[in-house]
Amino acid sequence: MPQPPADLARHVPAASTPPAGAAGSGSAVPGLLLSCAAAAVVLGVQQVLPGLSPLLLAILLGAVLSNVAGVRGSFADRIAPGIQVASRRLLRLGVVLLGLQLALTDIAGLGWPVLVGVIVVVAGGIGATMLAGRLLGVSRTQTLLIACGFSICGAAAVAGADGVLRRRNSDETATAVALVVVFGTVMIGVLPAAATLLGLDATTAGIWAGASIHEVAQVVAAAGIVGGSALKVAVVVKLARVLLLAPVLAVISFGQRESSGGVRGGQPVVPLFVAGFVAAVGLRSLGVLPAPVLQLAGLLQTGLLAAAMFALGTSLHASVLRRAGLKPILLGLIATVVVALLGLATCVLA
Repeated sequence: MPQPPADLARHVPAASTPPAGAAGSGSAVPGLLLSCAAAAVVLGVQQVLPGLSPLLLAILLGAVLSNVAGVRGSFADRIAPGIQVASRRLLRLGVVLLGLQLALTDIAGLGWPVLVGVIVVVAGGIGATMLAGRLLGVSRTQTLLIACGFSICGAAAVAGADGVLRRRNSDETATAVALVVVFGTVMIGVLPAAATLLGLDATTAGIWAGASIHEVAQVVAAAGIVGGSALKVAVVVKLARVLLLAPVLAVISFGQRESSGGVRGGQPVVPLFVAGFVAAVGLRSLGVLPAPVLQLAGLLQTGLLAAAMFALGTSLHASVLRRAGLKPILLGLIATVVVALLGLATCVLA
């Protein structure tokens, strides 16, 4: 997962940062409390303005803290370990609970042509982005983070992919998240306009939105502009893409271990949080959980991911994109166009 932002990391001696989950250590508490407080704030804002995404708001709030408030000194020392824990442990717990939103029956109801199209979007989007990144000379890890974020489910996929990489770079993670926010937000206006120009009906436009746009919240916003029956089908298609997060992360994790000589330290080939995500999907599909439990789990999942996204947002320094240069931005544009075209092809299959 992402490391503390550069301004924070400079003030935290390596020896003073405890391992994640170290027993009896209270050093992570201030950063965790700050992340949870930020999550509470954005959840409160969502109640007043339900059209806004709490995850995107949390990312922006973290970015404001780093870029505007300019956290320095002893306060940075105190919150950095907790920021690390929030961006790793809370993110993983949130991803597990995300599985409770997915019922296999709803996804199967889309029909096999749409399901095949969703697989093509994710596999083709990742493959084309990896090829484009190699041609542009973008680092493999940066390309992989962008490919996963743009092809699967935005910032959560970026953070999930970062969590299974052996070699992590917080600037690359922050760059991928920033590009997801920028290009996904642009697609909120572009896709409905393009659907109108192409004469697509609401249902077809909804399939296109769900198959093409990066964040779930961005899909909801775009499909809401289309109106009609677009919203429900768009969300289900998008959740079908989210379901592919588990196998993609498992493949990445396996590839990382193969390239480093196999599994070391007794760690599982498939990360435990990925297995938990799959188990949660299976549990939801059985239909044994009552509605109040699912509602509570949904609220907790949103809160955990919001806290993790706030922690991730603290690494979104304005200097990150400047240091990254034009190549990752161009790669983000290419990935957006490729995924959108593959999503449009999915509409044709449907």
